[in-house]
Amino acid sequence: MPKKWHLPPKVSDDLITQLLANRGLTKPLEIDKFFNPNLEDYSKDFELSHLKIAHERIQKAIKNEELIIVYGDYDVDGICATAIVYKALSKLGAKILPYIPHREKEGYGLSKVGLDNARELGASLIITVDHGIVASVMADYAKKLGLELIITDHHLPEDDKDPKALAIIHSTKMAGSGVAWCLVRDLVDQKTNQELLELVTLATICDSLPLLDLNRSLVTTGLKYLNKTTNLGLLELLSQTGVELGNIDSYVVGHIIGPRMNAIGRLEHAVDALRLICTKDPLKAKRLADLLNQTNLRRQELTQVAIDQARLQVDGQSRIYILEHKDWQPGIIGLVAGRIMEEVYTPTIAISVGEIHSKGSARSIEEVNIVELIRSCSDILVDVGGHKGAAGFTIETAKLKEFKLRLTKTCNELPKNSEPTLLIDAEISISQITKSLIKDLSKFEPFGFGNPRPLLMSSQVKIRDLRTVGSGKHLKLKVEDIDAIGFGMGEMITKLRDNQLVDIAYSPEINRFNGSETVQLKIRDIQI
Repeated sequence: MPKKWHLPPKVSDDLITQLLANRGLTKPLEIDKFFNPNLEDYSKDFELSHLKIAHERIQKAIKNEELIIVYGDYDVDGICATAIVYKALSKLGAKILPYIPHREKEGYGLSKVGLDNARELGASLIITVDHGIVASVMADYAKKLGLELIITDHHLPEDDKDPKALAIIHSTKMAGSGVAWCLVRDLVDQKTNQELLELVTLATICDSLPLLDLNRSLVTTGLKYLNKTTNLGLLELLSQTGVELGNIDSYVVGHIIGPRMNAIGRLEHAVDALRLICTKDPLKAKRLADLLNQTNLRRQELTQVAIDQARLQVDGQSRIYILEHKDWQPGIIGLVAGRIMEEVYTPTIAISVGEIHSKGSARSIEEVNIVELIRSCSDILVDVGGHKGAAGFTIETAKLKEFKLRLTKTCNELPKNSEPTLLIDAEISISQITKSLIKDLSKFEPFGFGNPRPLLMSSQVKIRDLRTVGSGKHLKLKVEDIDAIGFGMGEMITKLRDNQLVDIAYSPEINRFNGSETVQLKIRDIQI
């Protein structure tokens, strides 16, 4: 779908000043903290309520040799948060076991199955990570079983109603792994804290937390440690993907490490990702890294097949797309919904149809609060959760038809969707693109949600040497004399010709190949 380009108000001819202003940074102190993030500036954010109570209970459990269960989740944040508490308390001599629920069999968060397992193992203390803040019913069930509960979470609470727990360590400013780190950071030595910050960094980037202020400080610090990591599992995963220490940035974390850790939880059991980052056995690290890589390849194949099937259900006319298939893995439907939503800029729900129950995942546009929309059908749902842009739910398969009819009717009453907008940072001349400029732009790293890689535009530039690569998926060309690539833009070659003048939106970068460095433009859009 064609995109509308939006340029912010021009405040300066200096590109760096303009980029800072686009991010709301105009005061010298704010700018200094952005370019020189320091964890000490955010020390107050780490002093969360109930830490003292939690520490005293943990120390009591260690002294009495009680079994502690750290109860995690199956995404990168949940896996890393589990590892953080498990590694930290193990070093203190705690008798502790990690627990990662199965995505399909148990679902997200505390469950009767998980709590019953903990009780049968002889546990007396449960520490949740990356969930629990809305688990009032399960907190009551844990108490009934005689299990004490320490909750660490970063999600929004439900109507100011906290679960009944011994301690609730909570903050919405950071990832679940960041909150877990707050729980243990004063209990371990500095070297261990640095190792744990590597995991906080993985989680913060992969959980799409805004990389500004507190999270920018955590990630900037953590990336320094990550580029010197001694974690056997991470080293093996990096080795198998061709990434060398010193070259780990937010892109590597978000597009290479993260998808592989997530894939195993989408298709198999996320406990293997946890084992990878906790193992001290080189052979086990190699085997697990290979397993994650192979599973990610399978995830990519299944996702592409499902996306192709989903496209056949899109007519280009609806206000919402509710797509379904009995062969779609529940672990990939969020990826399917996200891709279709981006392609048609319309709220999209992908449903994995089961015999008795079906799982749904939704992604939405800025104008539509998808979780509230789905909650309008709560009376026929088993459960639902999420936020404005993304949501998940379970429904009885027999009620799918009613669900689709009700949601479609509601959406038909909404205002017509606007066209997608591409936010451009600044317009510059293509002649300004140099290695020196790209070096200046790199000072804005780490890039991610809230601090995207600078997106520039140049008008009426000449293109040539047009061709496709990657089996026709990607577009290669020269813009004036600069190499450029448009990932996923291969179809545009039929609309373009050599020596044509076009407007382009792009991010400039350094392409390193065979020891040489050249300027390259990563194109986001072309307007004729």
